[in-house]
Amino acid sequence: MIGSAAVNSTYFTDVIKEGSKVLNDLVIFLVALAVVWFIWNVIRYTLADDEEKKGAAKMQMVWGIIAIAVIVSVWGLVAILRNMFGVDNNSAIPTREINSMIPQVR
Repeated sequence: MIGSAAVNSTYFTDVIKEGSKVLNDLVIFLVALAVVWFIWNVIRYTLADDEEKKGAAKMQMVWGIIAIAVIVSVWGLVAILRNMFGVDNNSAIPTREINSMIPQVR
């Protein structure tokens, strides 16, 4: 019984590691997509002849900047939380003990 619990624990840890890798790749893809979207709309803005097309391209550029800012902000917040709780990038198990996170009164 103890052997199967260890196997399930290892399996669970491996699944979390792989899921973390997939999410990291997804975030990188979303940032790249938002940057391409922004650049595409800059090109649309510079090539547009009338004000209506320029206005539409300008709004899409603003939404592209907002998307990049939100994605990078959430990514940074996750990194801060990982560092705060001592979660290593390569594992799903905290690397620090909880006692090291509690301020010690002397």
